[in-house]
Amino acid sequence: MRLCVGDDWAEDHHDIEVMDEAGQVLARKRLPEGVAGIGQLHELIGRFVPADGDAQVQVGIETDRGPWVRALLAAGYQVFPVNPLQASRYRGRHGVSGAKSDGGDAHMLADVVRTDAHQLRPAAAGTAAAEAVKVLARTHKTLIWERTAVVLRLRAQLLEYFPAAVAAFEDLDAPDALELLGKAPEPARAAKLTRAQVSAVLKRAGRYKITERTDAILAALRSPRLGQPPVLTGAYAATVRSLNAVIATLNEQVASLQGQVEAHFGRHPDAEIYLSQPGLGAITGARVLGEFGDDPHRYASAKARRNYAGTSPITRASGKRKIVAARFVRNDRLIDALMIQAFATLRVSPGARAFYDSQRAKGLEHNDALRRLASRLVGILHGCLKTRTRYDEALAWSHRENIPRSDAAA
Repeated sequence: MRLCVGDDWAEDHHDIEVMDEAGQVLARKRLPEGVAGIGQLHELIGRFVPADGDAQVQVGIETDRGPWVRALLAAGYQVFPVNPLQASRYRGRHGVSGAKSDGGDAHMLADVVRTDAHQLRPAAAGTAAAEAVKVLARTHKTLIWERTAVVLRLRAQLLEYFPAAVAAFEDLDAPDALELLGKAPEPARAAKLTRAQVSAVLKRAGRYKITERTDAILAALRSPRLGQPPVLTGAYAATVRSLNAVIATLNEQVASLQGQVEAHFGRHPDAEIYLSQPGLGAITGARVLGEFGDDPHRYASAKARRNYAGTSPITRASGKRKIVAARFVRNDRLIDALMIQAFATLRVSPGARAFYDSQRAKGLEHNDALRRLASRLVGILHGCLKTRTRYDEALAWSHRENIPRSDAAA
């Protein structure tokens, strides 16, 4: 017997519909979030389970994480996370009026798992250790993205009244730039900075070529530039101080989280295999592990893993027209980490370099060639995880005749 459950979730409640294999609605109910709600859900489903307990319960829900999903998996239910984009398409299949309601979405989700479960990817039954790596790696990357956004705001503000600072400092989020801008956010004060002051800041930041850097910074800060009225300059300087403080805090938290990511990733059983892959360090490896998960049965083949990663192309064919294009609906965090890995392998893997060069020789642009290399590396990773073996350069690229085995790194 198969029971199909649609779960339309909100922050404080869940709209539930239970349906049998024939599509007959057995029950509808709104349940509260939390322990009480999950208990009522088990009771509701239990009413329709045969006495011998031989029933398969499949749940459709528009999320793949959180305590509620964990509780569903722990109860032995098969959970199918339905992408919101997919859900909107399925909703149109049930009606063209554009009507939408929580109960209607629960009905749609139950019917989706009843008719299209074979087309959906079940929720990964990964370990809590992998989920912890994912949480930390995602937050670490998010803080880096947020820091970049704040740095761009800082740069835009400086260009409005103090462009010399943009010319003086290569990296506005570097400790020396933040300290000097904090000391003198106004052009007049910055021009009065002494050589000793700038040199001391550069030494504290661990910079090299102190004399040359000091000369370049002072020359830029003292160069003649167009300015703003004093009152406006003061207002801009106040915003720069605030943005400086935000960037300094983000720097501190990024460094702190980096240690947590490395520690959790290092304790994971798959870390050794990930770190053996070319181009993957502890941080990038943690991002890839976190997004892929560690459920050994989640990806039926290397192709399935590449499809999930978004590195494999999609085909649009109709009549005599056929277009092969890159995927743009994908996990942006995962593809970002994989492209970083692919670029890094160009320096450390002769096989990866030869593959990339062969793609460029065919006329492909850099990004397209790099994406194809990333796709190949995902397939290699899949094989290593499946066989529980470390990466081997000669074995990974042995099918390519132009890779001399003597140049292959162990």
